[in-house]
Amino acid sequence: MTDRPQTPLLDQIASPADLKRLTDGQLTQVAHELRQETISAVSTTGGHLGAGLGVVELTVALHAVFDTPKDKLIWDVSHQSYPHKILTGRRDRIRTLRMKNGLSGFTKRSESPFDPFGAAHSSTSISAALGFSVARDLGGVVEEGLGDAIAVIGDGAMSAGMAFEAMNNAGALGKRLIVILNDNEMSIAPPVGALSSYLSRLYTEAPFHDLKAAAKGAVSFLPEPFREGAKRAKDMLKGMAMGGTLFESLGFSYIGPIDGHDMNQLLPVLRTVKARATGPILIHAVTKKGKGYRPAEVARDKGHATAKFDMVTGEQKKSPSNAPSYTSVFGETLVALAAQDSKICAVTAAMPDGTGLKLMAERYPSRTFDVGIAEQHGVTFAAALAAGGMKPFCAMYSTFLQRGYDQVVHDVAIQRLPVRFAIDRAGLVGADGATHAGSFDIGFMTNLPGMVVMAAADEAELKHMVATAAAHTDGPIAFRYPRGEGEGVEMPDQAQVLEIGKGRMIQTGARVAILSFGTRLGEVKKAAEALSARGITPTIADARFAKPLDREMILGLADDHEALITIEEGAVGGFGSHVAQLLAEEGVFDTGLKFRSMVLPDTFIDQSSPADMYASAAMNAEHIEAKVLDVLGVAQIGEKRA
Repeated sequence: MTDRPQTPLLDQIASPADLKRLTDGQLTQVAHELRQETISAVSTTGGHLGAGLGVVELTVALHAVFDTPKDKLIWDVSHQSYPHKILTGRRDRIRTLRMKNGLSGFTKRSESPFDPFGAAHSSTSISAALGFSVARDLGGVVEEGLGDAIAVIGDGAMSAGMAFEAMNNAGALGKRLIVILNDNEMSIAPPVGALSSYLSRLYTEAPFHDLKAAAKGAVSFLPEPFREGAKRAKDMLKGMAMGGTLFESLGFSYIGPIDGHDMNQLLPVLRTVKARATGPILIHAVTKKGKGYRPAEVARDKGHATAKFDMVTGEQKKSPSNAPSYTSVFGETLVALAAQDSKICAVTAAMPDGTGLKLMAERYPSRTFDVGIAEQHGVTFAAALAAGGMKPFCAMYSTFLQRGYDQVVHDVAIQRLPVRFAIDRAGLVGADGATHAGSFDIGFMTNLPGMVVMAAADEAELKHMVATAAAHTDGPIAFRYPRGEGEGVEMPDQAQVLEIGKGRMIQTGARVAILSFGTRLGEVKKAAEALSARGITPTIADARFAKPLDREMILGLADDHEALITIEEGAVGGFGSHVAQLLAEEGVFDTGLKFRSMVLPDTFIDQSSPADMYASAAMNAEHIEAKVLDVLGVAQIGEKRA
């Protein structure tokens, strides 16, 4: 391909073992070529760009110094792992990133032995690295062997409680463990919190020349564990201004900050660590997200996530939208409501853009809180805001809200506090795959006493549900909506407050009723059109609420039809299960009602387009049509009419 970069040295790298025969100067050249190859690949696939560009030198250095896959290299979040994948035998498939049957956008155990631990959520790497270290010392056996464990964690991910829990445990156990703090002063959103300020002070106040001298071979400048393996060099750390006091107190030896883009610093420090470290060690490397690609460097999010783009200009190739995104509808509706009610406030966990709260943060900064990558804290913080008389909206992706579920139970539901949960990325999300799918929130939220659970069928319904949540003060309430564009329906001028627990009829028919919860309603309508050509007109209802259920509507549908089918974008145990429970308790099945529930299958679905993923789940219009024909006894299309 003539439009691909020239990479003569990288072309010789089939696996990390090939890096070990190169000089340091050649490794620097490999890093340059790897950066160009990464930019070229992501320009054709889309995906996470900035994070990977920020760790190119670190990726090359780690694979050159350590013996992967025996040594376990664990990338926190792992959206920065594209360069790692290129070096570990997957370059020939790198342009299938995030596509159906292609490479995952994250590390994945089933994909390569060089991915020892799958990750797509943050702050798990130190826990995993400690587990590998203990397994090694206890005589654990894996095919590739067990050597060192190296966790690479960003400054944003380091702010989460789980990272500190792991460091506290690691410091107490004293196992040989290497943590590299990849400090780019930039997670997805600008970093928040005291830790970010602390790292900034380390960066600005520590004397870099000492570390550069150390990196160039003056071993005497390195902390004592590397020289003698005896005790930590307290004096040197004190001499480094703030030093690693925080990390030292957790039992880690600390070195840094070093320049994470300077191979003349990275390679000697990593080699010394590999040769002489005994207990847990933290290397603080300062990097630049989007490094080496100007359009990413100047972007607000440093090229965090991008569509396909033009390599020369950086311009993203996004198709024009005919409908607003669900996320933008939520954000705009919330701002409109906040203008009328000063008690409305919003909480998110490091995702102000992704959850649509950017506009709220701009208009009402004193009422918008980004708590960092800390969903547990965010939920409890919102609970206390509610207890204090505010009207908090806790906006999180479904897959991230799972991390705060204990707090949803104990701090919100048991206390019946009116926290409003805006659950974004509900259902199957496409290229990010199973790790980011919102498959379980219907089940885990509807299980909670006093929790109201809604799902928007379209963008207009979402607008009404935001207003409904704002008006609801009798306990917690949640509403879910998917990633991407709406259905293109006409938007109301004013958001209406819905009656709690009341659904709506969409179409009246006969024999079979389809009860939809969420945005499969569009597919249900398409299926109904196809069925009409066969003389079958199903009744269609939009449940709106999974809890409380619209008992009157559901029991009426059961009485008036020989079959009832529910459909939802969630796993078994959610809306359909609650409907089945209601019907069973009311004795409806005793009189012969045929009941079917269409839910996500009992498997994790790999990345593809959302349409393909729902095809895998058998939940598109043709599958709904087939389900209706089956339940009515019309076994094969074209065989007989209803």
